[in-house]
Amino acid sequence: MSSTKDFIIEQLKADISGFKAEISEKSVGKVLKVSDGIALISGLAEAMMSEILTFKTEKGEVAGVALNLEENQVGAIILGDYTAIKEGDEVHSTKRILEVPVGEAVIGRVLNPLGEPLDGKGKVETNKFYPVEKIAPGVITRTSVKEPVQTGIKAIDAMIPIGRGQRELIIGDRQLGKTAIAIDTIINQKGQNMKCIYVAIGQKESKVAGIVAKLQEAGAMNYTTIVLAGASTSASLLYIAPYAGCAMAEYFLDKGEDVLIIYDDLSKHAVSYREISLLLRRPPGREAYPGDVFYLHSRLLERACKLNKDFGGGSITALPIIETQAGDLSAYIPTNVISITDGQIFLEPDLFYKGNRPAVNAGLSVSRVGSSAQIKAMKKVAGKMRLEAAQYRELAAFAQFGSDLDVDTKRKLDRGQRLYEIFKQDQYQPLSVAKQVLIYYALINSFMDDVPVDRVREFEAGLYKYADLNDAVLKLITEKKELDVEIENKIKKLIDDYKATVDYLMK
Repeated sequence: MSSTKDFIIEQLKADISGFKAEISEKSVGKVLKVSDGIALISGLAEAMMSEILTFKTEKGEVAGVALNLEENQVGAIILGDYTAIKEGDEVHSTKRILEVPVGEAVIGRVLNPLGEPLDGKGKVETNKFYPVEKIAPGVITRTSVKEPVQTGIKAIDAMIPIGRGQRELIIGDRQLGKTAIAIDTIINQKGQNMKCIYVAIGQKESKVAGIVAKLQEAGAMNYTTIVLAGASTSASLLYIAPYAGCAMAEYFLDKGEDVLIIYDDLSKHAVSYREISLLLRRPPGREAYPGDVFYLHSRLLERACKLNKDFGGGSITALPIIETQAGDLSAYIPTNVISITDGQIFLEPDLFYKGNRPAVNAGLSVSRVGSSAQIKAMKKVAGKMRLEAAQYRELAAFAQFGSDLDVDTKRKLDRGQRLYEIFKQDQYQPLSVAKQVLIYYALINSFMDDVPVDRVREFEAGLYKYADLNDAVLKLITEKKELDVEIENKIKKLIDDYKATVDYLMK
């Protein structure tokens, strides 16, 4: 008995001598109020903006993000199931800013704004994380935008060229083909050494599933990431989605690579932020949006840039999408985003319903980078294209009132009709820049003046097929990127040879 007692005493002495006191500091708060994905918390005096918070509930832990830092309380958005949280629950500070997984592992995946997989392909295997909020690169680190992003859409590449590092807004009413332009641009980046990120904000999950299927069919998912915050998702995740997508893009930017990112669309993003702000009792301003709604989008879109060679030479090209109501460009969110971006592609209902698709309005659309984002060959053939398109629409409006037209006006009308026929393009069929140069060359050099207007598209399709059979000309345009005398002579011969095979031309 005494031996057992001695053993216990010795054991206790050993435990006491080996005892090491550990002090850990935890910042703990309590939930004051929770509703509609928003929680008000007391006791987190040292919380940081965008810090991840952990809510301890009976069903387990739920994540949140600190958004309002007030004197006596913290307002947080909840990123999980807020119905599990109740008044009095503990909230722990993590001292970590909200971040998302980045790296090559995100390519080809469909993820939610927190980087969690939605495609059933398992966890994203990466140990690299970037914060969702980041200060945009400064002026010294940037360089001018001069390399083109070929969208494959004839009307855009000719009249409203987009450069690597540019922010070009796609704006128009609903169901006019804004997303179609963005998806065609992604498909056309095949072999262009460009990573693509498509951020779907408040879109129907069924629509996004269709987009993913189309990208897979075109082989574009090999260089594309989809960040999905669907229509059924909480306002908190809709708010985070574009910043998360931009963080994923910045990983490739830091490696010196080129990235195309599409925000579809920022109207719904602004609405989700308005919802969060009103729930957090922030004072409403114009159209009930909070006072910092301009900063909401400016700090996102300023992260798109072209870095100079000293900083890697990478670029992020942003194509934000905005939905207008009845073509109203003077509404609050459209005017804000127009003033932040480097131009806009305006889609017009009248053109769309007349069958001119994509329905790009040449008069209201603009690229502030201009022809510096075009190869020399395209610059040469597309120089007067924008002017001709705008003149045609004006002349066509007047021509319907009078029958006596002078020769010059008739010529401009005929040229304009053929030009708008060429601008028509089917969805998911982006066109290489060499073929665009070929068809524009044929138009501006009067090779198509004898082609009936109703057969212009048939002539165009046939010319492409003929050029593919004799692809030496297309290869020369692609390699040299300019039109010298030798290439021009070969183009003329190609078009003449093709016209000789066509039997419906007026002789």
